[in-house]
Amino acid sequence: MQPLLLNPPIKDYIWGGTKLREQFGKESSLERLAESWELSCHKDGSSVIANGDYAGKELPEYLREHPEALGTSCGRFEFFPVLIKLIDARDNLSVQVHPDNEYARRVEGEYGKTEMWYIVDCDEGAELIYGFREKITREEFRRAIETNTLLDRVNRVPVKKGDVFFISAGTLHAIGKGILIAEIQQNSNTTYRVYDYGRLGADGKPRELHIEKALDVTNLTPAEVQKAREPVMLRGESEGTAATVLAGCEYFNVTKIDMENTAYSAEADSGSFVHVLVVEGTGLLEAGGEKFSLKKGTSIFIPAGTGKIKATGNCSIICTDIGK
Repeated sequence: MQPLLLNPPIKDYIWGGTKLREQFGKESSLERLAESWELSCHKDGSSVIANGDYAGKELPEYLREHPEALGTSCGRFEFFPVLIKLIDARDNLSVQVHPDNEYARRVEGEYGKTEMWYIVDCDEGAELIYGFREKITREEFRRAIETNTLLDRVNRVPVKKGDVFFISAGTLHAIGKGILIAEIQQNSNTTYRVYDYGRLGADGKPRELHIEKALDVTNLTPAEVQKAREPVMLRGESEGTAATVLAGCEYFNVTKIDMENTAYSAEADSGSFVHVLVVEGTGLLEAGGEKFSLKKGTSIFIPAGTGKIKATGNCSIICTDIGK
């Protein structure tokens, strides 16, 4: 099957900036480009195919006609399993939490959300919120929200380019201003907001908080920040290329490949599709008998069973698949 070049739906949230247009070439009539959904089959916005026989059609339509493109590992999921985004936070995002699968399916009718962040770039001094500084009770959590003292209880983490964070469902968190990230997450758009800096929405009213639901699902003990893994220098046909496993969980596997005028070879077998997202540099990708130019923001869906994938150039790519 033919690899698919994808165009993303764009989201205009009040905290978004302009880097996705200026640095990643994303096209939109919106002034703010807060998020681009690089791989999406979600009802709130789906990727659009940009090449081949399905050009102009949404990815879910293609997958309904070619379910084998997902791979056998996706058979255990009721819905398409992942959602991959680029996020440009010109301002602070709300302090929020996502439910786990059991709660989300019961209350929201979709998956919960465990996610992973890769810091593509950030301003000097940028930081994010990752859980609580110390254990807190449900009553203390409620009181901190109601008395506007929640920010006194959260754990702030300085960030730098290349950092990785794994955010399990139930972890209180927030992306700070000046951070550009690639996010790989479960296919869910359920977010419970608990603090929003007093900002007003498009209707001129404070944006909705979801306090009771957040109290139901938030882990009240400090979350351990996971350290990024060391890159491994590859051998053979990929000699001189570095591979770093960013995340591996029941929902997704994520590997970052750094090429410095070198090559990378892999296989899209029958087990899973492979998604390729370019976060730095330029190069060339060959798969399924076709060639694709790579630049920052290029998003390619490679169907399961395509076979050999080969990338060359001076670039960094993030490859996502679904494990067994």
